[in-house]
Amino acid sequence: MSTQSIILLAPVAIIQLTLLVVALRDLIRRREVTGGNKWIWVAVIFFAGIAGPLLYLFVGRKEE
Repeated sequence: MSTQSIILLAPVAIIQLTLLVVALRDLIRRREVTGGNKWIWVAVIFFAGIAGPLLYLFVGRKEE
């Protein structure tokens, strides 16, 4: 991988990691989530790329 590719992908990787951490932290702290099953949301957050954490943050959180 060239240096130019790394420079272009670094911001995307940082955004992905930040979204992952924020979504998991929020998921752990919440008592209830949409759908009622936190393990499904863990899988969505980890395996759906950038869309997974965004989906959880916009759809999965229940208002307390």
